[in-house]
Amino acid sequence: MKALYYGDNLRVLREEIKDESVDLIYLDPPFNSNATYNVLFKSPEGAGSQAQIEAFEDAWHWSNEAEQAFDEVMTSGNTDVADMLNAMRAFLKENDVMAYLTMMAVRLLELHRVLKNTGSIYLHCDPTAGHYLKILLDAIFGARNFRNEVIWKRTSSSNNPGRWGPVHDDIFFYSKTNEFTWNKVFQVHDAEYVAGKYKYDDARGRYRLSDLTAAGTRAGHSGQPWRGFDPNRTGRHWGVPRAIIEEFVDPTGMTTQQKLDVLDEKGFIYWTPGRSGKPGFPQLKRYLTEGTTIQDVITDIAPINSMAKERLGFPTQKPVELLERIICASSNPGEAILDPFCGCGTAVHAAEKLGRDWIGIDVTHLAISLIEKRLSDAFPGIKYEVHGTPKDLGGAIALADLDKFQFEWWAVSLVGAVPFGGKKKGADSGIDGIIYCKPDGKKTERVIVSVKGGKNVNVAMVRDLKGVLDREKAPFGILVTLHPPTKPMTAEAASAGVVDTAWGKVPRLQILTVEELLGGKKANVPGLDPTLGFKKAAKEVADDQGKLL
Repeated sequence: MKALYYGDNLRVLREEIKDESVDLIYLDPPFNSNATYNVLFKSPEGAGSQAQIEAFEDAWHWSNEAEQAFDEVMTSGNTDVADMLNAMRAFLKENDVMAYLTMMAVRLLELHRVLKNTGSIYLHCDPTAGHYLKILLDAIFGARNFRNEVIWKRTSSSNNPGRWGPVHDDIFFYSKTNEFTWNKVFQVHDAEYVAGKYKYDDARGRYRLSDLTAAGTRAGHSGQPWRGFDPNRTGRHWGVPRAIIEEFVDPTGMTTQQKLDVLDEKGFIYWTPGRSGKPGFPQLKRYLTEGTTIQDVITDIAPINSMAKERLGFPTQKPVELLERIICASSNPGEAILDPFCGCGTAVHAAEKLGRDWIGIDVTHLAISLIEKRLSDAFPGIKYEVHGTPKDLGGAIALADLDKFQFEWWAVSLVGAVPFGGKKKGADSGIDGIIYCKPDGKKTERVIVSVKGGKNVNVAMVRDLKGVLDREKAPFGILVTLHPPTKPMTAEAASAGVVDTAWGKVPRLQILTVEELLGGKKANVPGLDPTLGFKKAAKEVADDQGKLL
């Protein structure tokens, strides 16, 4: 299954996702750091400040909804998390942090339900509330199922007077049971480490030397002598890397000494120079091509900066490489990945690239529209389902009645526009979206998009848009209406005239209904500029898992 869901992830999880149906969960929820994040859309140089749209407000407040969520946790049947959340409330009282933790607790319970017994969950957060979130994860998934706290260096430096510069995020890794999927994934060695350690080479390549023994004496084969060397004499035992042996023979039933013979025969043992012509002590050759297994401090994956090629403009966008590493380690091709706070869709993107099924959930139409464009750019011809977005006029009317801002964000996406302003944009500027184009094939201009979701439409709306075009010195305007325009509206739009472009004459003001757009009708926009607005994601070529890392 490959599907995007618009809506509150708590509702979607409860109504749409079956018990034990997901192999891997990655979530990057808002961190409750009381910051308002903005999506910044690229605008032409010299065209004024960048358009901004509020993607979400990273804050919660104690309210009736928080109280209801708290009650749901108390009656969930999971006494561990109920006791823990109740203790947190006694300590924190009814404040924003407690509201955030309550919101997360009720959702983590649902995520535990949908996760397979062999599955894992990765919760990406920062130190703001990470310690509290880990306690909730311990209560829900069990402290015994905690696997790692992964540290990702998300920025190179931070100038914060009076304290250590905060440059990292936390990623908490839990499994549902002790039987969970884990694949060995290698990361590239640090260049300085390679230069300092890999000092030898042979026909197989560059290698370093490492010990063939491990700490502690043993009574079995691993503690017995081999070719005159007794590891127990030094308080150690033989430590034979099974993975290398398996490249050549099936080691089942072999003694440690027989395995060491195979290593020597295949050239994996380096004999240090001895005295009087005798061989010295054996050491293992570890070749550079093996890399190093992934570590819980990630410093080799750069964050998405302003110059990054994959940057789409979403404020909390994570690198695809980071999600690839997680997905490769904790899932297999064909398995299902879930991201309940999918934002701009990095987890979905990485899952598709690695041949996994996936489910993405987000509470804004802005995010769903951005993900749809990202997937179509990166994976032309991709097939997946979208749930919760209007498919017909009735669905559009229902959305407009429910939330006018979500309706506007969704409606501007129908004409390929970038949203403008936000829920706190103040006085109505008459601009709900912008399309960038080059009518003469050279100079970039703005197409102004205005959305009207009310039942009553009238000619004044067209006149208002004409005024905005004059004020903004914009060559074109598009009025998107939920209900059909009146004849006076059509006549007023026609009176705006036409514009000569490199693609012929184009009406200066167009009226398009939601029903027409859902039916496939397109806005007539000459010389669309693909470098502006929603950034185009690079086309991906699917690789097998081994070639990615």
